[in-house]
Amino acid sequence: MHSLPRVAILGVTGFIGRGLPALLAERGLACTGVSRAGCGNLPEVDRWQTPATLELGGHQAVINLAGESIARRWTAANRRRFDESRVGLTRQVVESLSRLPADARPKVLINASAVGIYGDRGDEVLTEESVPGSGYLANLCQAWEAAALEAAALGVRVVCLRTGVVLGREGPAFERLAWVFRAGLGGRLGSGRQWMPWIHVADHRAAILHALGSEALSGPVNCTAPAADRNRSFTRKLASALHRPAFLPVPGFALKLALGEFGGELTGGQHARPGALEADHFKFRFPTLESALADLVSYPKRENGMR
Repeated sequence: MHSLPRVAILGVTGFIGRGLPALLAERGLACTGVSRAGCGNLPEVDRWQTPATLELGGHQAVINLAGESIARRWTAANRRRFDESRVGLTRQVVESLSRLPADARPKVLINASAVGIYGDRGDEVLTEESVPGSGYLANLCQAWEAAALEAAALGVRVVCLRTGVVLGREGPAFERLAWVFRAGLGGRLGSGRQWMPWIHVADHRAAILHALGSEALSGPVNCTAPAADRNRSFTRKLASALHRPAFLPVPGFALKLALGEFGGELTGGQHARPGALEADHFKFRFPTLESALADLVSYPKRENGMR
């Protein structure tokens, strides 16, 4: 891995981000945390900034994981927040990079994105070469990636991590699903035929570190486990891991009634494959849902999603 003395992380206090500083420290890398509060309770972060005071000189890499959760109704006000926390903040990062002399710019920008860029594509196998889809979420992701890729013109290698559902202890997706299933209320969403791309949080963080050091990776990178599952298979395996039933399907119309357009997204899916990571010889610790659930359900809580 190339020497990266200091890495800046936006979204460092979020679920994925807060596990990265310790992993970077293990590799002898210093970390600057960027949060709206300008501080946080992460001992491995020795410097703090706010987005308003963003200064990226002296950093070899930038990891931008910022973005407000879209798991809510997509009202006009929320859409503005989604846009500003993703597209707006990413533009701010690139603007900060542009103010630096060419020889002082970070070498790489790892920017969050999502498999939602593909839209609902049924059974189509989606690779990084697949064209984007349509709809609000797909358009948001396209604008998000376009903002990040502006940094390429500055000589910065840009990687856009198109992430699926991230499963990990204390993560919103796994914790909410586990609570529902432990209460005996779990079941497939809609028809259950939709593909549900996912990744274990330990593999997600490892993929970020891999992308930092691999000059072969640039542009879009699907950040999903290699063994895809349909929603009905996902819910059945989760129920089995938790020793609970999965017999209460949630109709599509009920999801849309409760969550609006976001509920509609839950009945669609993407059969996304991590082609770029696999071609770059990235090794998944949890390539199957069974292995990921066994890890998350069977072992006590530990730091950073790693044993």
